[in-house]
Amino acid sequence: MKYLRRTILLGILISESLAGPLVVAQETGKLSPSSTQDQTVPTAPRGGSATAGVFAAVKDSELRPITAGGFVQEGPVIFKDVAKQAGLTGWHHVMGTPEKKYILETTGSGVALLDYDNDGWLDIYMVNGSTYDALKGTADPPHAALFHNNHDGTFTDVSAKAGVTNDRWGYGVAVGDYDNDGWPDIYVSNFGKNRLYHNNHDGTFTDVAEKAGVTLGNWSTGATFGDYDGDGRLDLFVPGYVHYDVNHPPDPGSEAVGLVYCQFRGVNTLCGPRGLQGEADHLFHNNGDGTFTDVSEKAGVSDKARYYGFTAVFVDINNDGEVDLVVTNDSSPNYLYMNNGDGTFEDASYYSGFALNQQGRDQAGMGLAVGDYLNNGLVDLYTGTFSDDYKPLFRNGGDQGFTEISPEMGIAEVTYPFLTWATEFIDYDNDGWKDIFLVNGHVYPQVDKYDWGTSYAQRPLLFHNVDRGKKFEVMPAVIGSGLAEVIPGRGAAFGDLFNDGKIDVVINSMDHVPSLMRNVNPDHHHWVGLKLIGGPKSPRDAVGATVYLTANGLRQRTDVLSGGSYESSNDQRPHFGIGDATAVDSVEIHWPSGSVEHITIPTVDRFFTIQEGKGVVPGVLEEPAKAKANAEISRQKMH
Repeated sequence: MKYLRRTILLGILISESLAGPLVVAQETGKLSPSSTQDQTVPTAPRGGSATAGVFAAVKDSELRPITAGGFVQEGPVIFKDVAKQAGLTGWHHVMGTPEKKYILETTGSGVALLDYDNDGWLDIYMVNGSTYDALKGTADPPHAALFHNNHDGTFTDVSAKAGVTNDRWGYGVAVGDYDNDGWPDIYVSNFGKNRLYHNNHDGTFTDVAEKAGVTLGNWSTGATFGDYDGDGRLDLFVPGYVHYDVNHPPDPGSEAVGLVYCQFRGVNTLCGPRGLQGEADHLFHNNGDGTFTDVSEKAGVSDKARYYGFTAVFVDINNDGEVDLVVTNDSSPNYLYMNNGDGTFEDASYYSGFALNQQGRDQAGMGLAVGDYLNNGLVDLYTGTFSDDYKPLFRNGGDQGFTEISPEMGIAEVTYPFLTWATEFIDYDNDGWKDIFLVNGHVYPQVDKYDWGTSYAQRPLLFHNVDRGKKFEVMPAVIGSGLAEVIPGRGAAFGDLFNDGKIDVVINSMDHVPSLMRNVNPDHHHWVGLKLIGGPKSPRDAVGATVYLTANGLRQRTDVLSGGSYESSNDQRPHFGIGDATAVDSVEIHWPSGSVEHITIPTVDRFFTIQEGKGVVPGVLEEPAKAKANAEISRQKMH
């Protein structure tokens, strides 16, 4: 019935859009009073990417595109970009040519946060792209970077020594301990063969992808590890984007694509993804002996429609103890696969309400945020989409499925000019309620030549969760702060890089240096961080675990995930802001093995290591006083 209802709605909207007038936007960013968000200029088709139509330019008081303006002199300084002080800006992302003639050059690369040497501090892995000369073997390829955390606010690039430079045309990265040896491994998705870097426990890695059987060979994107069959071993899902032939690129009018999918707002651009052949998705079952078996067809997740997959996450959507699979697809319906518990999945994309937005329209799904912003024990979803479109928030209604509610929450209109890639639910102010961070940047350099109210480089957005999840407020872009930094953003990873209890953001921007958005919000709220170690029947890194923490009567949920954001992998230590609470009432952990454990946390404002079946155990994380002292030293260095 839900599928039928959406089909009818889609037909109505198509009929209305053919007669709909141009939406007029005012300089404030508001749509005109007489307009509605689904009124568009009819274009058939609408170009290579899914949009909601054509909208008038949104500008600030100085007539700059709102995506590269709208700054304020005063306000809360929440993030500061400290990448230069941290030693990250000696590395530079490279992908194709500045002209961005082909889609292969435009979608950017991801970031992973992982503690590769188990010293208790997050390190940073930056995926790099490549060049056509490098593909031909006539130039050295750009290198990926592994930045070791020096515990003092600085990082050192150890990628060459570690053996993780990739040297291929890189896109996505996922972190997971696939062999349960207690050390995080790295999967890198490429155009061409993918890599599986096995952690050797001595600061080095070995690429075992060929032996493991997970190289694939065309265009892979944002992978995710997860134990879908409950055998205690992490399996691997790898989305595919476009089936691309570098020797026969999709030029406008060519046999590969034609003409109609090579325009944006009537201007000639690169072609696709619409009009191009999609690349299949792959699910690899972990055999437990260092190899994987492709079970995509058997499991029902092979993407027979060949949608343009970008970002995937294994997470338990319906709280049945089995991880489900969420996939954002560019300019095609999203996927939600529900785990049947027998090694197969049911495609619930349409009837769950996640395939399309509330207008019955597919969008250019790129990034994927997963989190319980309502603190009701159910994970909600938020996706990044193209410019000339809003970014949808999907509220999880349990048995009722998902309801897309961005317009009702007041966070639709402001996002129309932005093109959003990475996004995540984070509690930036530790008040116990998850906020939403968006990383933005356009794919067409041509947008800077036209008065469209958008720009190639764009500033991030931060939506603050207020009134206990009833609405979100846009936080101001204060001059000099990270929210006022205009960059061609793509992938990003979120986590506590300085072990000070605040969530920071590392952004991988197109043809640019990294940004390290250090969280400097002046709140004094309390927090708790957890490092989980799975038992014999769970993955060792506890990926797939769900943690419920209650403090001052507020019960929150956080999941241990691999992948997400946009082709990236976040801090896998569950983080809880607890506001003014000075004690934790209870911690309840649902382990991947199926066991449920109740833990007592003796204090706050520090990390605890919890091992399945053993409770709180000694860990490598430093004592609170020393960690706090190091965090203060690093803060002084940043300033």
